[in-house]
Amino acid sequence: MWLHPAALKRGELLVNRRVPRRAAVPVAALSLILTACGGQAEGGGSGDDGSLSGEIVTDGSSTVQPLTQVAGELFKEEQPDVNVSVGTAGTGGGFEKFCIGETDISNASRPIDEEEEVPVCEKNGIEYTELQVAVDALTVVVSAENDFVTCLTTDELATLWGPEAEDKITTWDQVNPDFPSEEIELFGPGTDSGTFDYFTDVINGEEGASRSDYTSSEDDNTLVQGVAGSPNALGYFGFSYYEENADSLKAVEIDSGEGCVPPSPETAQDGTYTPLARPLFIYPSNSAVEEGPELAAFLDFYAESNAEIAEAAKFIPLNEEQSTELQQKTSELTGS
Repeated sequence: MWLHPAALKRGELLVNRRVPRRAAVPVAALSLILTACGGQAEGGGSGDDGSLSGEIVTDGSSTVQPLTQVAGELFKEEQPDVNVSVGTAGTGGGFEKFCIGETDISNASRPIDEEEEVPVCEKNGIEYTELQVAVDALTVVVSAENDFVTCLTTDELATLWGPEAEDKITTWDQVNPDFPSEEIELFGPGTDSGTFDYFTDVINGEEGASRSDYTSSEDDNTLVQGVAGSPNALGYFGFSYYEENADSLKAVEIDSGEGCVPPSPETAQDGTYTPLARPLFIYPSNSAVEEGPELAAFLDFYAESNAEIAEAAKFIPLNEEQSTELQQKTSELTGS
């Protein structure tokens, strides 16, 4: 399984709790919309007939949000008294809430930070399990009306987005002399975003190192609208947001030294879409799983129906090895 180097640097906290097994349910058609509300799960439990009830509270990455939302919608069809709320505070904002016990699951587009976030969780007694639930091809996009950008090298991306570019790299011909001398409009995630952390690390060489004179938002839909609205705009976000808006956006191929490679499920899985292919995670609270049979059942469903959930949400599914690992780790956590 591929992991970003940051994932290899940290010590994982994996304390597996046991709860009675809840059978996963088959995937059905989407029909119900989630209610998004704050606060940790309350009033959960199971009835004599095996039905479940309660609130599962998740927050974090806007990239992972559609995946967890679809998982919640499909699960709700089988357990209508269980609500799964999905916030979009960004990966960093999600961990802030998770590590003080405000949420049951933190959605993340990068691993938890060993130096800043893990100590907060430890201080508050929040133990967790890291589960990879999908693969992403972080996608650089321009407007469908853009007729001059088809491929960018990683060096050109660094020229565009590096901190030294602020107020200096303002027109496209400064990036590549073959491009027109049109003013660049940049759109990207805010600093609480795991997408921002990942992109700045692999493109600019340091997590958080970026020019700040761009339009930022934790809402990827805002970024989509901004880029689609101008032929001279460029932005970056998760692959699923590009797929949903492919009629108004154009994905930029990336050349990291081996030629131009487009983002796709195939190139993300086979390792050729480098360095912008990445794993996506959820972090459930072990104690919340122990106390809530509805959360344990939801995680079993998420793992066992992962391929169907990814397809419905237009995400890149896990490969066979990754899927097996997800199911094994989830089973150890839930006792199924």
